Amino acid sequence: MQAQAPAPGWTDATAERAPAPPPVPAGRRWPARAAAWGVLLLAVALTGAAAVLDVLTPASARAALGSAPGSVAALTGLAVAAPGALLLRRAPRNAVSRVLAGTGLFWAVDGLAESWLTYALHSDPQLPGASLAFWVLERLGSALLLGLPLLLLLYPDGHLPRGRWRGLAVASLASTSLLPVVLLTVPAEVAFTEDAGGVPAAYRDLDLDLTSLPLPASVALPLLRIGFPLAVLGIAVPAASVIARYRRAEPEDRRRMRWLLWAAVADLLVMLATLLLPGEPSAVALMVAVALTGAAVTVGILRPRALDIDRLLGGTLVYGGLAVAVVLLDLAVLAAAGALLGDAFGEQDATLVTLLLVAFVYVPLRDPLWRLVRRWVLGEREDPYRVVSGLAERLERSETPEGQLLAVAAGVAEAFRVPYVGVEVDAADGAQLVAESGRRPAEVRSLPIAYRDEEVGRLLLPGRGVRAQLVARDERLLADVVRQAAAAARAGSLAAQLQASRELLVGAREEERRRLRRDLHDGLGPSLGAVVLRIDTARNLAAHRPEDADRLLRQARDDVAAALADVRRLVHDLRPPALDDLGLAGAVRQQAERLLAPRVEVTVAADGLPDLPAAVEVAAYRIASEALANAARHAAATRVRVTLGRADRALVVAVADDGVGIAPGRAAGVGLVSLRERAAELGGRCTVTCPPEGGTVVRAVLPVDGGGAR
Repeated sequence: MQAQAPAPGWTDATAERAPAPPPVPAGRRWPARAAAWGVLLLAVALTGAAAVLDVLTPASARAALGSAPGSVAALTGLAVAAPGALLLRRAPRNAVSRVLAGTGLFWAVDGLAESWLTYALHSDPQLPGASLAFWVLERLGSALLLGLPLLLLLYPDGHLPRGRWRGLAVASLASTSLLPVVLLTVPAEVAFTEDAGGVPAAYRDLDLDLTSLPLPASVALPLLRIGFPLAVLGIAVPAASVIARYRRAEPEDRRRMRWLLWAAVADLLVMLATLLLPGEPSAVALMVAVALTGAAVTVGILRPRALDIDRLLGGTLVYGGLAVAVVLLDLAVLAAAGALLGDAFGEQDATLVTLLLVAFVYVPLRDPLWRLVRRWVLGEREDPYRVVSGLAERLERSETPEGQLLAVAAGVAEAFRVPYVGVEVDAADGAQLVAESGRRPAEVRSLPIAYRDEEVGRLLLPGRGVRAQLVARDERLLADVVRQAAAAARAGSLAAQLQASRELLVGAREEERRRLRRDLHDGLGPSLGAVVLRIDTARNLAAHRPEDADRLLRQARDDVAAALADVRRLVHDLRPPALDDLGLAGAVRQQAERLLAPRVEVTVAADGLPDLPAAVEVAAYRIASEALANAARHAAATRVRVTLGRADRALVVAVADDGVGIAPGRAAGVGLVSLRERAAELGGRCTVTCPPEGGTVVRAVLPVDGGGAR
């Protein structure tokens, strides 16, 4: 353990509020609100129309054309348009709001076009607008590719990157735009030849070249072949610009950009689930991924501190990765069992045997394996009883306060699989003692360790890292562990204070003995020795020189009187005799009359004082005497009131005057420091205040039963 500077606090996370988006000027509020409601209502109308058309269209018609329900794409657009509308209302000057709103409406129009195309071709006779719907779906729909790079380049402040990145950003947008432009201008025969081996028969009666140019195949085909890879490569520059912008961003912008990172992780997990799960839920998975991205972008711009994004990101990585690993393991077991048994049995028998083996062998082992993996990754946090009981055993085996703090650090590190844990305790002398497990990272956060509503230390955890991220359940468990850590830390602190108090008591006792020995040996002893010599000399001179003998006896008497004065002084220093003769109230009253001028009105109130311990009586008398002496020397007071009373198992001593008070900023003198020290010796406290109405109030609280005064 070592004294160490305080670590950066964990506030946690959560108390400091992010700066709100710039307020919308009053003149733009209504246009912004109207635009937001217009986008939302239009997206809802387009989605509703697509849903109605899908209901009216038979499934056989969609199967014949190989088309999907357009309402799914329209719902995806609605999932993007809704957060875009919210951004239009709350942050209309941010270009990201317009990108989200426009992309959502575009997607909804694309879904409606797909639904209308299928419905129009199925109807007899064919309904108008089918050619336009085909053009929107197959030609204009490719412009949806521009939404993602625009979002990456503009997020979070709505401006393109500065410096050299701006030129690269414009170039990447141009390369991504090449494919939509080519698809709008290439003749249908060339486009479908490249894509699907010819124009489908169901579309041959439509006008497929609404915006096509008479480009020969020798020109159109190379443009198509270049456009597809350029559209993919056009994402690389926006992604790199996000990384570069993140590295030089301010802390608040970094927090906003981590919301975008979380959206990317969540989208990746959704796509992995699409690949691993049976069936073809690709459209639904795409809708979920797009909705998550829109929601994350909106929260990142408007309220980036609504949730702890670091904790959310870490939890998503950990739990999402574990879920993917379990699914992969399940598929691997099924595939291995099928491959091993497929040669020995027929296809149906092999499938049956595989299912039986999985049901009776693998499924019972699956949960223990899952718990084993989670324990390896996240520690014992899934078993709260084991964590708390393990820490209790460590504390019982630790005999010293230092060992207890080390046990807390090691126990938390092992239970939560955290690479670093520190326990920081405030020592009695003002230093900070730290017990550490692991290597301390550059950034740490702290949890306060409280004992009876008093902070006695801090629990230090890494500021970053997957394993350092805690969900609500982990925080509750850690709070239970911290309660034990608080008891251990408090015990260690009290043990150190007790040892320091014992050393002070022993030192004070020996110092007092030394003072008494010095006073007796150097003062009273020589005085009495001189008296003995004078008496012996006077005896020798009494018969022949009586005058000299009488003079020596008078000197001896004076020496005895001085020795008696020294004895009284020593006795008074040990315990004022007035306390035994007059009691505490009478002794204080006598001291007030002796110290204060006759013109000062003195009141001593002490009703119903019980029998007090000797140490408490002496401390109260000394504190009152020092306060009265200060009032006489510095206050220029006309009235002084001394109050002695019992309150909450403590003696309260209050000395109030109507003098000039204490000047602000004036350093405490020796007298004021001694007041506090006398009270602290008994576990009490002493305060000196200057009330607004004037004067000075000295108030001491001294415990009378040996307990500390809070």
